[in-house]
Amino acid sequence: MLDYVLSGLMQRYQERVPDVAAIIAAMITENLIQVPEDIENDHIAFRTIGVPELGIQSLEKIFLHYGYTRRDAYHFKAKKLDAYWYAPPAPHFPRIFISELRVKDLSPEAQQIITSYTKEVLVDPVSNLDLNDGPAVDTFLHSSLWRTPTLEDYQTLAAESEYAAWVIYNRYYLNHFTISLQNLPPGYNTVADFNKFLEKEGFTLNDSGGKIKESPDHLLLQSSTVAKMIPATFANNEVQKIAGSYVEFAERRVLPQFAHLPADQVTREQRREGFEAGNADRIFESTYSSQTNK
Repeated sequence: MLDYVLSGLMQRYQERVPDVAAIIAAMITENLIQVPEDIENDHIAFRTIGVPELGIQSLEKIFLHYGYTRRDAYHFKAKKLDAYWYAPPAPHFPRIFISELRVKDLSPEAQQIITSYTKEVLVDPVSNLDLNDGPAVDTFLHSSLWRTPTLEDYQTLAAESEYAAWVIYNRYYLNHFTISLQNLPPGYNTVADFNKFLEKEGFTLNDSGGKIKESPDHLLLQSSTVAKMIPATFANNEVQKIAGSYVEFAERRVLPQFAHLPADQVTREQRREGFEAGNADRIFESTYSSQTNK
């Protein structure tokens, strides 16, 4: 069931994010992988809105049902976000990162706009979902929870919270998936090396806080592409290009107590786990105009 749901998410994500197929093709051409399935997916991420019946408490139920375990909490004061990450039921599944907008921290005008849409959701939609029905869950994750927003509402929200604007249009659409780098061939298995490869291939990287985001313990390094601008159809058939989704890259270094092990004997459990708020804070900006307008 989990395989089915994850496959559905990735299929639609790839259809709408041109960089995914382009990066995979470049990796195959460079002989880093033979087929797309060779890629290790470090994690996938969702954005949600913190209102009654929705938000983290609703969406997480799907993945908890499939055996995921809620782990550390993260808080992003300036962006008005909270988040958790979820450990998978088996190592070959991706970690999951779910963030949530603190709606009550926004201006009254922004709150009014958001609730004018989310009030259409009268009960937690996951509570009425048969989580053992893969097609039903897949359909839910790609369905509209509220009416299509107006361009004016989108722009008003974006002026205060680009995260809010992204979610009000995209709903639970997959925000990004993450290519795990440490098991790639030497010369490509670090963020520094892989960034060089990506830029040589013409991809634009998020440079907020630097192109490499590094945890204080130097064991988790991340980077990401900048989201492409894609045509979005708003209410009244108004069309405007907005930020879509992006691709992230992660390098998880070996924990100090396992540094003596040969590289081919290191397991996932012996590398840096979890996430880093400082890194994630900058990665969020991959869909922000400060990056997409460059």
